[in-house]
Amino acid sequence: MTATNPFAPPREDQFFEVPVFGENADVERPIPFWERLWNKGWLRKCLIIAALAALWQAYGVFSDNSLLFPTFTDTMEAFRDNIANGVLLARAWTSVRVLLMGYALGIVLATVLSVLAITTRIGNDFLETLTSMFNPLPAIALLPLALLWFGLGLGSLIFVLVHSVLWVMALNMHAGFLGVSQTMRMVGRNYGLGKLSYVMKILVPAAFPSILTGMKVGWAFAWRTLIAAELVFGVSSGQGGLGWFIFENKNQLEIPSVFAGLFSVILIGLAMENIVFRKIEEKTVRRWGMQH
Repeated sequence: MTATNPFAPPREDQFFEVPVFGENADVERPIPFWERLWNKGWLRKCLIIAALAALWQAYGVFSDNSLLFPTFTDTMEAFRDNIANGVLLARAWTSVRVLLMGYALGIVLATVLSVLAITTRIGNDFLETLTSMFNPLPAIALLPLALLWFGLGLGSLIFVLVHSVLWVMALNMHAGFLGVSQTMRMVGRNYGLGKLSYVMKILVPAAFPSILTGMKVGWAFAWRTLIAAELVFGVSSGQGGLGWFIFENKNQLEIPSVFAGLFSVILIGLAMENIVFRKIEEKTVRRWGMQH
């Protein structure tokens, strides 16, 4: 029971009027059009790109030296001309085709090493030893060896691309496997799954955020390694993609075309990040509730 004070004055009852909302009353504040527009991520990114293009144009006009820094409009004209004559498209497709081959092979090898590392002790020691040895080694430093072992051409490019993708992908995949909760692991064991089924049905879905991060980082490493390698292999063998396009136009002092080649490299990188990998995220980790 609650003790009451006999000397306290009697309390007067207080009544408050509760507002009654009509049928047409607004329950929540409508969001203005400009605020809804600003909430679009693609629009904010486009504005950032437009601001960078404006700064590019302003600095190019201010420097007034097209041999050192052409304006954005000059670069777009060179980009349009090289698209129209088909040269830039052919060079871009050559680079992307080689990159996809090396990228896919690197992911396959990283998956094999990671599965061996998570299922066997010797595989774990093997992966840790190799990653500590080769991951800090820049892929561009292997170009002389690639030339000796595989000669000029596709084999050397694939070799350096695999090196760029393999170790970072294996590290992220293995770290994702190790980060899977014990509850998920016990579920797989209770179902009596074999080693391969246990990895594919339990570990891979649970560790997919880390795997996807490794895929993104591996793509970025492979893309920049390929452009740098093509500057050597493309000029040496008479074949190549965007890297050779950039180097060739630099030798001819076609600096707007050089910037057009660099612009193409950026466009392909933006497309992979904001279209391909974003779609994979939406279909996997966001749909599964692993990311927000």
